[in-house]
Amino acid sequence: MGISDLPAGETTVDAQRGGFPLLATFTVAIFTSAALLFVVQPMFTKMVLPRLGGAPSVWSVAIVFFQAALLAGYAYAHLLTRFAPGRTSVIIHVAVMLIACLALPLSVAAGWGRPPAVGEALWLIGLFIASIGLPFFALSANGPLLQAWFARTDHPAAKDPYFLYVASNIGSFLALVSYPLAIEPLVRLGDQARLWSAGFYVLIALIAGCGVLLWRSVDQPPSATTEGAAEAAPPTWRDAATWITLAAVPSGLLVAVTAHISTDVAAVPLLWVLPLALYLLTFVIVFQRRPIIPHWLVVEVQPIFLLGLIAVTFFTPFESIVWIIALHLVVFFVSVLMCHGELARRRPAPKYLTGFYLWMAAGGVIGGIAAALVAPRLFNWVAEYPILLALTVLCRPGLALPSDRRNRYLLLGAIAAAAIALILLARYPDAIEDKLFQTAIGTLLVASVLFWQRPLPFAVIVAFVLIANHVAYDQSTMMLRSFFGVHKITETSDGRFRLLTHGTTLHGGQRIYSDDGQPVDGRPEPLLYYYDHSAIAQAIDAVRSRVGGPIRYAVIGLGSGSLACRAEPADAVHYYEIDPTSIRIARDPKLFTFLSECGSNLQITLGDARLTLADAPAGAYDLVIVDAFSSDAIPIHLLTREAMAIYRDKVGEHGMVVMHVSNRHLELASVVAGIAAANGLMTRINDAVDLDETVHPYKFSGTVAAVAKSEEDFGALAQSNDWVLKESDPNQWVWTDDYSNIVGSVMRKLKE
Repeated sequence: MGISDLPAGETTVDAQRGGFPLLATFTVAIFTSAALLFVVQPMFTKMVLPRLGGAPSVWSVAIVFFQAALLAGYAYAHLLTRFAPGRTSVIIHVAVMLIACLALPLSVAAGWGRPPAVGEALWLIGLFIASIGLPFFALSANGPLLQAWFARTDHPAAKDPYFLYVASNIGSFLALVSYPLAIEPLVRLGDQARLWSAGFYVLIALIAGCGVLLWRSVDQPPSATTEGAAEAAPPTWRDAATWITLAAVPSGLLVAVTAHISTDVAAVPLLWVLPLALYLLTFVIVFQRRPIIPHWLVVEVQPIFLLGLIAVTFFTPFESIVWIIALHLVVFFVSVLMCHGELARRRPAPKYLTGFYLWMAAGGVIGGIAAALVAPRLFNWVAEYPILLALTVLCRPGLALPSDRRNRYLLLGAIAAAAIALILLARYPDAIEDKLFQTAIGTLLVASVLFWQRPLPFAVIVAFVLIANHVAYDQSTMMLRSFFGVHKITETSDGRFRLLTHGTTLHGGQRIYSDDGQPVDGRPEPLLYYYDHSAIAQAIDAVRSRVGGPIRYAVIGLGSGSLACRAEPADAVHYYEIDPTSIRIARDPKLFTFLSECGSNLQITLGDARLTLADAPAGAYDLVIVDAFSSDAIPIHLLTREAMAIYRDKVGEHGMVVMHVSNRHLELASVVAGIAAANGLMTRINDAVDLDETVHPYKFSGTVAAVAKSEEDFGALAQSNDWVLKESDPNQWVWTDDYSNIVGSVMRKLKE
């Protein structure tokens, strides 16, 4: 936003009054502040990820902290402009910015050890407060405070300073986009923190410059009118409630869609910032004086995008992760753009600007808490995502109950019928066939066109269809949800197998009935990636043959406990598992019997493996198996040079490290080769084709990397054609605790 964007006739006046330096200084300060505010979010969250096993939920909780800190900053700005307006607020705020420098350079606060077994979310919020709470609070206040200062100047544009909010959101958007695409792949984490701290000092100088310009300007109260309008009445409590609602729904949807798309890839900044960047882009669009996408058009097309998402989900699901992510992000963007467009349309006069931002921030916190902290305790599946999609429909203009009694009764009847249908689906899932169900849903979607412009009945249809999809197709025997994800225990339609699914990926399986219908008792047969002659089984056998007797092996990641049954009676098995829910499932003999039947010499340690495995003595194991993916999301801190150094130390001079790196979306074999070579180790990869599913049900090959110091340490694997020696790529940076590149892994996978 520059002088050329101001109304005709103002450019000359600005030049005469020195308006350009004032406008430029405020714009640059707001832009810089927003960029620092939003680049620190993925940067610092990446710093703390290893403390909680790289769980995608870390980002959801981080969003709640950032929104709460933003609310605190907006409240401070509101109180400052109300009780110490104008020049006095300059002195106070510059002092607050200087005090915040005590927390620089950014780092994880000392004294915060391992997270607790319960209450991980509150522990994480406390860690954020202790580490970056002060500078983030100071930055959060800059947006509304600088706009309030600008509104008190004699600049012609001061009558409507909301355009500066566009500069703020452009800075936020560019910072978020550049982080995964330019900053993360090219700048190591420690250098990022130092550069950010330097930017904070530059920002203090810019804010001081804005204060000087305000001091020299004619300090006048902000306008109580919007451009071309009569003096506005003060906002009412109903206005505040509307602002809160219109901010809360998209904020909750931001958390829900981020968790939805990041659970099956990786808890990494790339997939965090895409939804957040689009979220901020909607603010850029709606707060322009002439939005590039008219609000009326967004209101009209939002139902089309929602119906498109439902139709694709039901009838033609995408296989490519790129298209899946793109589809959800497009619907998310349009829905949030509609909500924020309504918010911008209802914004008050500049005199009430800071209060408006305060209520917006309060809505953001409410939505974030509801989606990140409350929903996981209320639902045992990710129900908040379809619910919030339906709530965006209720944010459309024209929400009202039918005016006549007959239509009200029809609406209540439709809601009751939908509830009864969901209950029947849940109780009698076998009563419907897939084709019949899809036909019914398709008919309902076509009929929904009749309610195109009526938010309430259309929202009922959207909610019913999305929840019915879950009820009809997700027939889990048991479903448990924890901070680390959703665990589902299901049985196959023929009743022969019981399966453990985390997210959308199988993490355990056991045969419970034979082909002739007899119960399977005694020592269970390992399935999935752990069956006889699988790559992992070959590695265990090779180590046992080389040792020439009982072996000691550690497993990072419990699953259903299948690998316990790969042990001989005299072997010692030590599991490292971060999720208490996984331990509860694996130890329940009514669900899986691997531990109860094969765990005579078995130990389980709760906690993140990087922290707990480090406590083991050097050379404690002959073999370390890393199999700790949550759904298909990878804990990056277990795939770094420093992590491999720990594994190497724990397996001793002639031990072996085996890493299960099967992934639908990322190529990770070269990453393992790189971190192994950086520790003076060799890598062999087994990437065999999956077995015939009809002959070998629930037995998969996958991609497995074996790492050892010499050819002799590989034992029998060195003579096998299935285990190919993998050299490190000199053009590929080694992943470290300070560096990782998910974009590169995705691109390599797409080329396969």
